[in-house]
Amino acid sequence: MTITYEYEGALYVNLTNKCNCNCEFCLRHGKAEGSIYTEDSLWLEREPTRDEALASFLGRDVCSYREIVFCGYGEPTYRLDDLLWLVDELKARFADKLPPVRINTNGHANLINGRSVCPELEGRIDTLSISLNSTNAADYVALCHPVQGEAAYQAMLDFARESAKYVPNVVMTIVDKDKTAEEIDLCRRIAADLGVTLRVRSFIDS
Repeated sequence: MTITYEYEGALYVNLTNKCNCNCEFCLRHGKAEGSIYTEDSLWLEREPTRDEALASFLGRDVCSYREIVFCGYGEPTYRLDDLLWLVDELKARFADKLPPVRINTNGHANLINGRSVCPELEGRIDTLSISLNSTNAADYVALCHPVQGEAAYQAMLDFARESAKYVPNVVMTIVDKDKTAEEIDLCRRIAADLGVTLRVRSFIDS
């Protein structure tokens, strides 16, 4: 069971397969060989306990990585309470030597957890990377297929705006595949209006 894994100098943390979206571009659909993202190595036969996840961390040279990233085949905020517990445990052990902590998320944490979780991120999470993906709710649903329907789009925008009050670096992302220059510009303006920045990600053909 792969709980933590290395990628481009960062330590990634894989806590869950659960996701409320089924994005057209998701790497979990990939079939290519030779990539950690397109084989079955990240598919969890069961979710690790928080203690198992901590043990996986402590079996590595945690402070040698450039960043710690909560990411995997699922949406990490399904395990938000455990995720924050892990961050607290690592901060207690490594203090200011701990690398910056990032969550890669679809931005639906408040929907998933039934509360505003943004204040809980303060002092724990250094970067949030939120998948924007579209300029409007209808296109978002067609691309990402959230179980909550079009309401998920506004919830994602609200999460980005609120989290910027508590997290030093909030970034929204889009995948460049099938995006016009005008759409990318509009996404940039949407992010700016929310008080966050936009990163355009290259499509990975899996």
